[in-house]
Amino acid sequence: MPEVTDEEVVRRVRAGEPALFEILVRRHNQRLFRVARAILKDEAESEDVMQQAYVNAFTSLHQFEERARFSTWLTRIAVHEALARRRRRGRFEEVDAMAETHEKTMESLTSRDRSPEDAALGRELRAILEASFDALPEIYRSVFLLREVEAASTTETAECLGISEDTVKTRLHRARALLRDELFERAGLTAAELFPLHLSRCDRVLGRVFARLGLPGPATPHCDCPNGVCGLDPITGD
Repeated sequence: MPEVTDEEVVRRVRAGEPALFEILVRRHNQRLFRVARAILKDEAESEDVMQQAYVNAFTSLHQFEERARFSTWLTRIAVHEALARRRRRGRFEEVDAMAETHEKTMESLTSRDRSPEDAALGRELRAILEASFDALPEIYRSVFLLREVEAASTTETAECLGISEDTVKTRLHRARALLRDELFERAGLTAAELFPLHLSRCDRVLGRVFARLGLPGPATPHCDCPNGVCGLDPITGD
């Protein structure tokens, strides 16, 4: 049976099946966590952003007119919430000159112990990759995250971030220049491995969202599929 689309789920939720909102939370937890993490660089606060974004989306479903994909609409809500939180906490990142930022990133990498033993540890390699990603200014992190990690199109990325497609292309080019292909080769990882959302966080966010909305407990006890992306569709049972 083909997967039920986000838009179909939204229609059913609005028609009186609010418990099906779980499907949307399960499907988009990974993306929302990564987007919020790219902006805030704080995992706990990113969870708060995810929860608030889902609550805001649920209470505003009547405003979703399907002019854009639901995932784009939801991501935009999360981006706005994350940016608002960053402003409230008073952390305004300074966008340094490209050469200076690149130099600092390379210095942080070369200062690490690159012994063969350390290089063999996947966790250490991921830490290096994620630290390099965090060293980028936020305007580049957000674009790189959506385009390279979440595989969003240039158009969708522009819609999510409220910028032009040309700006997306420019920022992605600069982000790639900073990270450099050799960094990924040295780490032996792919961009898709950045900041995986553990199933316990997926379950925790879902439970809190449903509690705040006054909905019955989730249909599935926990998300147990690979990479935290739930393969069990509560509608089809597949």
